[in-house]
Amino acid sequence: MSTHEAANQALVIAIDGPAAAGKGTLARRLAAALGLPYLDTGLLYRAVGRRVLDLGADPAEPDAAAAAARSLVPEDLARGDLRGPAADAAAASVASIPAVRAALLEFQRGFATASGAVLDGRDIGTVIFPDAKVKLFVTATLPARARRRWAELAGKGTEVPLARVEADMRARDAMDAARLAAPLRPAADAVCLDTTALDPDAVFAQAMAAVRAARP
Repeated sequence: MSTHEAANQALVIAIDGPAAAGKGTLARRLAAALGLPYLDTGLLYRAVGRRVLDLGADPAEPDAAAAAARSLVPEDLARGDLRGPAADAAAASVASIPAVRAALLEFQRGFATASGAVLDGRDIGTVIFPDAKVKLFVTATLPARARRRWAELAGKGTEVPLARVEADMRARDAMDAARLAAPLRPAADAVCLDTTALDPDAVFAQAMAAVRAARP
């Protein structure tokens, strides 16, 4: 085993936070810098939601959502329709179903256990990897996050009023915080990063400081 591989063995970096806070951008950059695999766990729930919608079923229906989660394949994560208001709503619905989260639990743990990884989502540090060496909770104000998501959608040619994006995001935040199954909250030992007024370089610098402090 090389020195680099030994340093990264079982190094799990858990990044949680609400939509459009910047956790995905940070996670990808950390993974590249540290030579670790990266998993956007939110795509798992979006892909499950899309599978349910494809069948003409209700993403909030437990049996349909659980069946979709159990039949998920890696190719589902490469779909081009996993972003946008419809996908956001479907993901929020299936994510509140315990059977869906249970079906995806081992997938997430198996991804990172052997050689370490950077994972971002909403319950990585609290449920999936509560013993992760590095836990980050990335957040920002609702108006800042809504504007980021609105700009992202506009850049992809999807015209949605900013007010609607903010309203949808507010509803998603409420669902994530109130659900009984793994509600969105910072782990007790997470380092919290508020990205409202920070550029990506500043966020990355703070995250790397947390990584350096946690590694042997």
